[in-house]
Amino acid sequence: METIGIKSRIDGISNFSLEGKKGISNEKAEKPFGDVLKESIGEVNRLQNEAEKATKDLALGKAENIHDVMISMEKAGVSFRLMMQVRNKIIEAYQEVMRMQV
Repeated sequence: METIGIKSRIDGISNFSLEGKKGISNEKAEKPFGDVLKESIGEVNRLQNEAEKATKDLALGKAENIHDVMISMEKAGVSFRLMMQVRNKIIEAYQEVMRMQV
């Protein structure tokens, strides 16, 4: 699997801060939204790469436990679906803001 090329697209996101928002810890509040998004995409990519490696190892006979391979594939799949839902919500929010400006 090739790396996800979305990272370059979110470089233009402004440094929206979560600071002062209710229920957000100080550690997370200091991190810009774009950085949090980049880290999340990197984590999804890492899980995808792990799943690919586990699948290759299973095919080559290096992996003995098919359960671990299936678990890594499911983790990668769930994290990717979650990322896509977050993307969809961001797009919906953007479209809503654009509708308000008309």
